[in-house]
Amino acid sequence: MFMLFIIFMCVKMFALPADEYDHHYYEKGLNFNKDYAREKQVVTDQAQPVIQINGKQINITFKAPATGNAKFIRPSSQALDKAFTINTGVGKTAGLLAPTLVKGRWHMVLEWQSNQKNYLYEKEVDIE
Repeated sequence: MFMLFIIFMCVKMFALPADEYDHHYYEKGLNFNKDYAREKQVVTDQAQPVIQINGKQINITFKAPATGNAKFIRPSSQALDKAFTINTGVGKTAGLLAPTLVKGRWHMVLEWQSNQKNYLYEKEVDIE
């Protein structure tokens, strides 16, 4: 009985999953300061973009001409995440056509450059 108990405990111990920790924890910590500085730059320059959503058309109006990217992150499924390139040209508004975005709540992350400054802005949006 004792041997069966020992064998059972060995099998049980090796069947446990490996430690589930984030292998990129330190790298993310180093990048946190950069992201914080870019988010703070949005507040300092009062450069919050205006976001208007009309069905599958998304218009983003910036304070000045901008280039960058927009990421739409679906909280329920990483497979549905999408990324778009932003380029307003000489204007201040970028229009995104997003026919592949399913209806529901999305986490939108905007990263852009304008007037030699980098910005980061995050917002929850609803696609209808």
